[in-house]
Amino acid sequence: MTSTSYDLHRVTTPVLEIAYHRVGERGRASDVPVILLHGFPYDVRAYDEVAGLLAGAGREVLVPYLRGYGPTRFLAEGAVRSGQQAALARDLVEFMDALGIERAVVAGYDWGGRAACAAAALWPERVEGLVAAGGYTVQDIARAMEPASPEAERNLWYQYYFHSERGRQGLERNREELCGLLWRLWSPTWAGVEEAFAASAVSLHNPDFVDVVIHSYRHRFGLVEGDPRYRELEEVLAARPSIAAPTVVLVGEENGVIPAVDQTGTERFTGPCEVRTLPGVGHNVPQEAPGAFAEAVLGLG
Repeated sequence: MTSTSYDLHRVTTPVLEIAYHRVGERGRASDVPVILLHGFPYDVRAYDEVAGLLAGAGREVLVPYLRGYGPTRFLAEGAVRSGQQAALARDLVEFMDALGIERAVVAGYDWGGRAACAAAALWPERVEGLVAAGGYTVQDIARAMEPASPEAERNLWYQYYFHSERGRQGLERNREELCGLLWRLWSPTWAGVEEAFAASAVSLHNPDFVDVVIHSYRHRFGLVEGDPRYRELEEVLAARPSIAAPTVVLVGEENGVIPAVDQTGTERFTGPCEVRTLPGVGHNVPQEAPGAFAEAVLGLG
């Protein structure tokens, strides 16, 4: 499925004008919509093929641009350009509210996976099923300063880079070079990475991209305050609440940022949970393995 197959829509929430694509039509009355959430530093193009497969199976699919990406915009000039996990989760539920969606199957990876996990934990009545590439990714901010193994720490160099003013300026000045490098490092066996990045790079030029990204990677380490709007939600997430929704965890064996052994967290999924390991697949699971991703979604409702 090519990007030209999408129609662009916009919807207003209390904080954002969210741009999104809709693919397919509502099928059976019992079917719930599917919402696909991209990560950093990706965009909706990650789901071109997945959305086509789901629409071909009769599902209605919605693919929003996250805050700070593509045509999505903040409504207020003075709004905090927050990238914290509670903001991403709240954006998802407010997106559903604006479209009159009571329940949905939600699926994501990276930031999108975190938004989906957090929303499923905070508002279980809104999530019919969950596909979580990388597993349970709600952040444990209270323990963020505890060191990991040297090998794992090496993979997080970009996060530490963003903690400094040098890193902020590096992202501002060299966003395509830096983000393209991350794509290659995180999906080391993916032959299509260069072409795919070129199609998504335009979304990184959103005027709020740098501010949202820098806030995200500083907040998760407790280095900056969050938006007061989300304080109570962050307090709930601090306990790393369980998720009861039926879940499929997709584990990319060639993930260049998170080793496969660290991608599950299945003890936090208290409902039915299946872990599917994907050999030869890196961090960008939906774009590298669209068939497996679509299959996981279709099995949930």
